[in-house]
Amino acid sequence: MAVTRCTKMAYSSADEMVFGRAVNPVKAGLGLEIGAGYTTPEVNYAPRPEAGVSKEKLVKEYERITTDIMARMVQIGAPAVVLETEHVQQMSNNPDWGAEVAHAQKTIMEDYHDEYGIKCALRHTIGDIRESRDFLELRGDKYSVFMEAFEQCAENGADMLAVESMGGKEVFDYAILRNDMAGVLYGIGVLGSMDMEMIWQDIASIAKKNNVVASGDTDCAQANTAMFIAGGLLDKNLAHTLAIIARAVSAARSLVAYEAGAVGPGKDCGYENTICKAIAGVPISQEGKTSTCAHSDLMGNLTMQCCDLWSNESVEYHGEFGGTTVQCWAETLAYDCALMNVALQSGNEKILRDMFVASDMNRDAQGYVLAYNNAYRIGEAITRNGDDIYLRAKNAAIECINIIEEGAKKNLELSRFESKALSDAKAALESLTDDKEQFMSDCLTKYKQEIKVFKPENYGL
Repeated sequence: MAVTRCTKMAYSSADEMVFGRAVNPVKAGLGLEIGAGYTTPEVNYAPRPEAGVSKEKLVKEYERITTDIMARMVQIGAPAVVLETEHVQQMSNNPDWGAEVAHAQKTIMEDYHDEYGIKCALRHTIGDIRESRDFLELRGDKYSVFMEAFEQCAENGADMLAVESMGGKEVFDYAILRNDMAGVLYGIGVLGSMDMEMIWQDIASIAKKNNVVASGDTDCAQANTAMFIAGGLLDKNLAHTLAIIARAVSAARSLVAYEAGAVGPGKDCGYENTICKAIAGVPISQEGKTSTCAHSDLMGNLTMQCCDLWSNESVEYHGEFGGTTVQCWAETLAYDCALMNVALQSGNEKILRDMFVASDMNRDAQGYVLAYNNAYRIGEAITRNGDDIYLRAKNAAIECINIIEEGAKKNLELSRFESKALSDAKAALESLTDDKEQFMSDCLTKYKQEIKVFKPENYGL
């Protein structure tokens, strides 16, 4: 399959973007359409560690999880649900484990759909297992096992295929700890995009062959790492302004999945998804206040602004007073979706969207840039040089800085620490060449010398 670069926006203005509606809705699973005028909860979970000791125990655990979610959704009258199984490493390293889990889950979901009419779909997110003890082995022996995991899940009941791919992470990890913006651009925007181009053409082919949905990727390995290191308002491990620059660059990278054949919905932990939706018109999953079981962020309401699926990130399966964890979080998600769906039905969706945004937008630079009107601007910057993976990533970074600088003159407060990091990043980015080949040559020389775990052959270099 060929890669078709995005060089124009799917929406003519930011104001057209809302939750529950996408330019290109996606049909998946049992009666479900995503982005077709309603939002749907997407429940994300993890088995208890002791369940992973054998395939039999793991399958039983996922059967319990699936039954618990489906039963609770029917009990409260929720019309639809998506289940996302993020593979534990045993399931991707042993593709038959993942396949058996998918089959067991889908069987239960079909029973509930047949009995109660609940619309539902199953997403399997394959683990990126392409690493040895010290190195990423992106094109090595594990690649065939990696693809086999997608193949077997597609054959055995998964409706949507996804991954959180790791290309570029070895350079990014080195660069982000040194506030090295060239390395961030190279790791996420160039190497990450090159790796995704390879894997997503293969995933899209597998999906097409099995008549399932190639959904999307997320820059969890890099942009989320920056967000987590940046932490909260008292943390000083990494400037939040640098974390959001990494996030803006990650949109240019996550977009590659759609350019290579994926159709959405984008995965929940891709906070860059609003930008991708603006460009590609695909439906997206998002997480925010409902992901507090997994991590904290500074934009818990804002992320609902354009979501089509609303997710809880990942919660370990165990008991709570209100039921099991998956039942409690599924119910919370369902009620959030009910509110958004009433807003859509009554024509009040833009009012609710703008309230979500206003409640978080000025809390931090990250939420400010990801507010849909500014996310749209990042999208425009990416599409301006949409056919050049380096320049579009650089454009995204510079536009991100412009947006923060404008915000600082309005209601966005920046500390001296944040302002200094921003001006340093701006100077570094503006000093970089506009020539992709020159940039790649300079980076290859530099990082090959400085990062012992960086293997250019992973990227065909």
